Amino acid sequence: MTVSAKCYYALRAIYALSEHKTTTPLKANEIAEQQHIPIKFLEAILSQLKGGGFVNSRRGAEGGYLLARAPETITIGMVIRFIDGPVAPVDCVSQSRPKQCEYPGNCPFFGFWGRVRQAIADVVDQTTFADLVKENHALGYLYVADWTI
Repeated sequence: MTVSAKCYYALRAIYALSEHKTTTPLKANEIAEQQHIPIKFLEAILSQLKGGGFVNSRRGAEGGYLLARAPETITIGMVIRFIDGPVAPVDCVSQSRPKQCEYPGNCPFFGFWGRVRQAIADVVDQTTFADLVKENHALGYLYVADWTI
């Protein structure tokens, strides 16, 4: 399974909104700056997330974005599936879009890939954005995207 850049940016945007504890909306440019996301790409992603019921927007000078529901109710898996589709590593074990195996006869990897899909699903479906915020705060720092190696 590969998470697209669009999906990764969507996850980071929702994380920023989950960490934002006030009722004041967070502006797109603030999210973009905080999470190092290109603003034009972020605006398109936020629009898609709004259509999916993950975020709400407010217009005007005091406008911006807020989560549409509590971060305890939004899992990583929900966002990944909404943006990128199934979490299956190969199409034949996808639960939402299964594809006939092209391997003739009984595929020796079918059970293996099914277990991989299940392991991924277990992690992404049991991890909420509230969990991530809590985990990062317990470590004593706020998430700051840093690609320095």
